[in-house]
Amino acid sequence: MKHQFPATTRLGLGGVTLLLVLAGSALPAAASPADTDPGTAQPTVEEQRLDRAAPQEILRGSGFDALAPRFAHALEGSRSYAQAERAVTRHASALWRRAVDRAQGRGTPTGDLSRGDDRPLYWARLALSRELRAWTPRFGLDDRRRKALHTALETSSRGQDDIRYPGRQVKRVLVTGFDPFTLDRDVRIGNPSGASALALDGTLVQTAQGPARIEAVVFPVRWTDFAEGAVERALARQLPHLDLFTTISQGRQGRFDVERTNGAWRGGFPDNENLARTGTVPVTDPASQPQWTSTTLPYRQLTEANTGRFPVYDNTSVTEIPAGATQPVTRPEGPTPGSMARAGGGGDYLSNEIAYRVTLLRDRLGLSKLPGGHLHTPVLQFGAGNDNPPTGQVTDPEFERNRSDIVRQVRALVRTAASATR
Repeated sequence: MKHQFPATTRLGLGGVTLLLVLAGSALPAAASPADTDPGTAQPTVEEQRLDRAAPQEILRGSGFDALAPRFAHALEGSRSYAQAERAVTRHASALWRRAVDRAQGRGTPTGDLSRGDDRPLYWARLALSRELRAWTPRFGLDDRRRKALHTALETSSRGQDDIRYPGRQVKRVLVTGFDPFTLDRDVRIGNPSGASALALDGTLVQTAQGPARIEAVVFPVRWTDFAEGAVERALARQLPHLDLFTTISQGRQGRFDVERTNGAWRGGFPDNENLARTGTVPVTDPASQPQWTSTTLPYRQLTEANTGRFPVYDNTSVTEIPAGATQPVTRPEGPTPGSMARAGGGGDYLSNEIAYRVTLLRDRLGLSKLPGGHLHTPVLQFGAGNDNPPTGQVTDPEFERNRSDIVRQVRALVRTAASATR
């Protein structure tokens, strides 16, 4: 997702306090109990795209079109906030499990869309979110609690409440993916990082030191969620118990990139809500915030191993404003001392930001030796002649082959990285 692509824990009290501080910006503002939301809020920009032909075809083709009506029925039957909260969590968690099971070939197939597709999860989540936004409950519901319900829907349907690891005899690996994006350019778009997350979640790979279990989560392509601490809230309690992590997003055509350096800068490209944000990446304790963070992934092994049909590059380039200067310059070999970040190797969009946030979190938690960083996948392309809507098809043989090959290579790269760690 580069900008140029239109891109069971035991912690002492101090550790718990640090985790809460790191994730603290995610806390919603308090609302007065007298403030009520009648459920008349307009759909978000993302939710409004649901009514286009391609999203509806994707939902029908996967059988996920039946999920929002069931969810709406469950909401209507809720007599209290506690019942509504249970309904939201139950249906959102079931959506995630259904998407994972479908991607991994479990259960009876529904619809004629291929199982490995990540798009049904994205559009079904938005369909549930729109139902929740329009719902008028039979009891008082203030803005704070309605927002909490939306947060529960988001986290549970993204696998963030579903991270489970066995005992220490198995390596623990965490990967993250993203939703589709640039949907106003082509609403049919999928994201191979999201497809990889669904394919890998809960699976085992064999490494040179034994098995490794992979858990996966997916994040939104929204500046506001990141500023509110969604990444830190989801991952702060996970990192101390991992053997390896990699954030993943879609990058350039025809290649994988292991991003060596991440920058503390937002470049302003519009997100899935069509919001643009430019400036320093907002984190807690900005006074101690570095301009750059670095990968601890075994990039040499990843670039040298034969993992699939796409080449894998060690990307060291950044864009910086050198110390004492005012204009940005590109540095192919990485940042120079005292420089200000303007783009990491992964650009200045949310893929760079998630890499920056998680590696900064790693370092602030004193986990500097934990292998982790960012991996950019090739762009997931449609076949020649399959034009944009309204004439284009939501899938074609080349699109399916490209996604399958990218996902297969992501699995091989994760296995290679896990094998290279002790």
